[in-house]
Amino acid sequence: MYLAIIVLLMGVLPLVSIAVELAAGSSNLWLLIGKWFVFWAVGLRLLIAGLSQVFKPETTVGILGIKDSASLTVVKELGFANITMGVLGTASLWFPGWLNAAALAGSLFLGLAGVNHLLKGDRNAKENIAMISDLAIAGVLAAYLLVVALR
Repeated sequence: MYLAIIVLLMGVLPLVSIAVELAAGSSNLWLLIGKWFVFWAVGLRLLIAGLSQVFKPETTVGILGIKDSASLTVVKELGFANITMGVLGTASLWFPGWLNAAALAGSLFLGLAGVNHLLKGDRNAKENIAMISDLAIAGVLAAYLLVVALR
């Protein structure tokens, strides 16, 4: 289930959304990449993750392979941060002026989280999924921001 959610939110749904808008006549590919990867991969993914971390922190503790139940409080705090970024990313669909800020916050957060997973070394399968997806989306969003900055 975890892998399916990641594949949908971080790949399939953004790409389908981009394809639909391109088919409808939109011509700014990079704007569509920013818009839809921020909405799905930062907005909804982090909003869902944050809600899960707040209401069911043991799921994240399991993904990270942490055995100490005292970590549940820290995971809930991470959930609040994820909800905040998730709301920013989701709202950027209705407030386009927020798009670049959401892309920057999402790229930094996911990039740093991905590097943290990478440096950990002994990862389980879910951590590998998180690492790969975090780094991939951070790269997509960094590329989008670079293109925007150079225009």
